[in-house]
Amino acid sequence: MSETRLSLITRGPTATRELGQRIGQPLKAGSVIALIGELGCGKTCFTKGLCAGLGIPKKQVNSPTFAFVNEYQGRFLVLHLDLYRIDDASAGLDVGIMDYLARAEKGVAIIEWADKVLPLLPDDRMVVKFDVLSPRKRQLELSARGKRFGRIIRGLEFG
Repeated sequence: MSETRLSLITRGPTATRELGQRIGQPLKAGSVIALIGELGCGKTCFTKGLCAGLGIPKKQVNSPTFAFVNEYQGRFLVLHLDLYRIDDASAGLDVGIMDYLARAEKGVAIIEWADKVLPLLPDDRMVVKFDVLSPRKRQLELSARGKRFGRIIRGLEFG
């Protein structure tokens, strides 16, 4: 399966949110978006944009760190998981990540701290890795296997 990669720099929360929205608009049911990066790097900001692209007002979107998962209804059911409080894939199984992924087949799963459960995620996924370059500047490394997300990433290069 071919892999598509793209590196982008955002300059501020608005740009990070807008990038998320551009990615969220063409998403189809069954999409899994894996977000990786340190605390405060922009994962939840990006998620607000993804959700806006899926028809969910940004004021409804909050980090589910203490609830583990928030559900939103837009064009599809969106499951927003935050795995900050788990240690590894085994703990992910304990909290029912496979059940959430099964439910996401008819919706979209957005997973913060996804590096902890990457082996459990489907191969057909988009991974977004965040690096903090300065207080307002972020480098986002997007990668995807397969056609579904490859098309979205290639659209960002030329859009």
